[in-house]
Amino acid sequence: MQNKIIILDFGSQYTQLIARRVRELNVYCEIHPFNHAPELDNSVKGVILSGSPSSVRDENAPVPNLTNIIGQLPVLGICYGAQYLAQSNGGLVEASNSREYGRANLEYINSENPLFAEVEAGSQVWMSHGDTIM
Repeated sequence: MQNKIIILDFGSQYTQLIARRVRELNVYCEIHPFNHAPELDNSVKGVILSGSPSSVRDENAPVPNLTNIIGQLPVLGICYGAQYLAQSNGGLVEASNSREYGRANLEYINSENPLFAEVEAGSQVWMSHGDTIM
């Protein structure tokens, strides 16, 4: 049985790029709509929650059912996914003072975390957001 990563898509314009980056690491991954998560088996080694054009502060914000995932598998939240994880665990998500779009440089990297082992401070990334996790 092949190990795999599941990406739950909240409508991000970058979900295919996320999947491509995972696959470039020679890891099989599947993209599923956030509201149609697949049955998990022993081959699933982690879940990525994508970004979204929505805000977790929106009245009709997407709400996934993660009861079979949280506490069972590693979960990486990107943009909306990170905001959802923060808010659903008691964190505060607020509107930023200004919306931010474009290139940015990472200021801090926890290089002891295997996820960021080869990512350097100052690495260029793309941002597109209007909310902040407090």
